[in-house]
Amino acid sequence: MIPSAAVSYSARVAALHPFDPRPPRSEAEIEAVEALDRSKLWKPFTQMSAYAGSSPLVIEEGRGNWLRDVRGRAFLDGVSSLWVNVHGHAHPRIVRAVQEQIARLDHSTLLGPTNVPAAELAGRLVDVAPRSEGEPELARVFYSDSGSTAVEIAVKMAFQYWAQHADPCERARNVFVSMTNAYHGDTLGSVSVGGIDLFHELYRPLLFETRRAPAPDPYHRAFGGDVAEHEAWCLAELRRVFDDCEGRVAALVMEPLVQGAAGMLMHSPEFLASAAALARERGALLILDEVATGFGRTGTLFASEQASVVPDLLCVAKGLTGGVLPLAATLATEEVYSGFLGRYEDYRTFFHGHSFTGNPPACAAALASLDLFADGGVLGRVRARAEQLGRRLAELDGRPHVGDVRRRGLMTGIELVADPATGEAYPSALQIGNRVIEAARAHGVLIRPLGPVVVLMPPLSITEQELDLLCDVVFASIAEVVGS
Repeated sequence: MIPSAAVSYSARVAALHPFDPRPPRSEAEIEAVEALDRSKLWKPFTQMSAYAGSSPLVIEEGRGNWLRDVRGRAFLDGVSSLWVNVHGHAHPRIVRAVQEQIARLDHSTLLGPTNVPAAELAGRLVDVAPRSEGEPELARVFYSDSGSTAVEIAVKMAFQYWAQHADPCERARNVFVSMTNAYHGDTLGSVSVGGIDLFHELYRPLLFETRRAPAPDPYHRAFGGDVAEHEAWCLAELRRVFDDCEGRVAALVMEPLVQGAAGMLMHSPEFLASAAALARERGALLILDEVATGFGRTGTLFASEQASVVPDLLCVAKGLTGGVLPLAATLATEEVYSGFLGRYEDYRTFFHGHSFTGNPPACAAALASLDLFADGGVLGRVRARAEQLGRRLAELDGRPHVGDVRRRGLMTGIELVADPATGEAYPSALQIGNRVIEAARAHGVLIRPLGPVVVLMPPLSITEQELDLLCDVVFASIAEVVGS
């Protein structure tokens, strides 16, 4: 049963949040911070003309699966602070690892020297990377600082790998194939292989051309049709793209199992395996973007494990450090890596880098996060919470204006529509998704929509009681905005 939006959740929030009581900040202090936020910050993916008149939510403390603002209000973090937090905020093992590393070494460049945590983390990442019999092994790690740069690096690596290939015929491989609705970040290379026009169309003159194949999207593309038949059609279209670019495809770029920013659009492990096999058949590299899906979000450490697929280049970020510090990595096979080896005067070097590449405290945080996974229990808890979430989401069946519910592990999208019978969308001016998150915030839960899709992606550490609170509040907020 969907709870009434009139129910007060304040008592449940108060009982579950972990914060100690503290004296509130003065109103003058709060107003000063809010004024700076409105007058000086330029915020991502935010229409600032509308934001300027709003009352900002200023977070100052995080503990476990909760955040607290400057006014002392506690909020359940229902989207892992934009899909990054894994083990809860301020996890003591990660905090201790970062503190100890900063006291020992805060930063040292990788352009020449190396550092202990960067080298150790590279070894650990190779050890935990996806493996499958008959597939290539990921063997090398190149660090950067965000998901966008991890993909940018993979694209540049693939391009350069073929450009300096020993076989002159292979040097013609300069075409990238990506999927419709794809989102791989906001730097120009990652935007070029993206496919969300709302974010990318304006920059088209700056981008290199790619070929796009239809990603599985049975709810929008084959409304009411058979999912397996739809995926078979998508695969046939992907094959047609390869046929059109025979011998010229450098790499196929995909988000495995879940296209997050597209609205939690999902495809089966079988589709991923077939697409990967097609890339192998045609001699192209496979780049998998696990920035959002990696580190347990889908129920396995990496989503590609569920299809027994190992890419030539694997991109990770977000949850790599447990969501504590910015760090990303692009993992490559030995085959790709060896394509850059040669004499100094051959200039086969990969000329790319960042000032903070392999930052020691960030690498220490990532090592501590991997230790938590290695201790066991994390992925088992994810599976238990995913089963609970699946049961709770079933309560939305037949509810007015809930068009589709999509879930893989703890990654969930609830799509709200004007007419579920036809899939007719709400006018964007109604900002249905934003209205739902505002209602949820009033009840002590932070979530973020993707247009009309309400996204749930809690930390892997969320408890049974917290997940019930998350579902109760979100379901009530949906009912409050679109009707019960």
